[in-house]
Amino acid sequence: MGIRAEDGVAMIPSGVDAARGDGQGPARDGDLLEAVRARSLPGHVALIMDGNGRWAQARGLPRLEGHRRGVAAAERVVRFVAEERLFPCLSLFAFSTENWNRPPEEVESLFTLLEQFIRARGDEFVERGARLEVLGAIDALPASLRRAIAEIEERTRGGEALHLVVGINFGGRWSILEGVRQAMALARNGDLTPDELDNAAFSRLLPTAGLPEPDLIVRTGEEKRISNFYLWEAAYSELYFTPTLWPDFDETALLLAIQDFQGRRRRFGGVAQ
Repeated sequence: MGIRAEDGVAMIPSGVDAARGDGQGPARDGDLLEAVRARSLPGHVALIMDGNGRWAQARGLPRLEGHRRGVAAAERVVRFVAEERLFPCLSLFAFSTENWNRPPEEVESLFTLLEQFIRARGDEFVERGARLEVLGAIDALPASLRRAIAEIEERTRGGEALHLVVGINFGGRWSILEGVRQAMALARNGDLTPDELDNAAFSRLLPTAGLPEPDLIVRTGEEKRISNFYLWEAAYSELYFTPTLWPDFDETALLLAIQDFQGRRRRFGGVAQ
């Protein structure tokens, strides 16, 4: 069975990119990499990393072990994109505004893993020229995680090889509301009129201002929704869904998603030439 693409959405069968199963080690396909490089590449890829808990449960392991393997998968993908300079911007949806509904001990463990990831990979980010930016309601996070975020953002500010955006306590609805609050404040002070508020002006008021809109949004773990990730920004994003659970997602899986993207005809509301 091949890859299927319909109306900007692709769904792939479970055998295509789930062969690894261990969440470790490289799984690169040189021919596939060269084939992807030969065609137009996306500028911004966003990943919804879903399936850590189910990966662990299927193996009789604690959910925390699934999250640990998920961090390893994130490190693997980020390293690959940075090394190969596949595209300039990569977004990872690490913790949503809705994830607070999980058990408190799991939330605490997730924050610990995120802090460890940020601190452990700081030198590598700098060496590879990656700039790390965290998007979300940072004030609600634990103080030690906030400090780690501030430190890594400062250390990597000059990175130009890859712009790595990590959503922590981020949600698309939260982002839009932040933009609305900014617009209301400007209007209250007489600095913005209704006629001045268009798509471009509103985009500049969002927490995502300055980021390119994602060309491709990939979700692992079988579910077929974007779960309050980029909403305003995803108006013309191509969507790609895979049943592969996030800890099993690797370099080849990413290349397959990009290859599918390269087969799309993006019209942006117009007529294909």
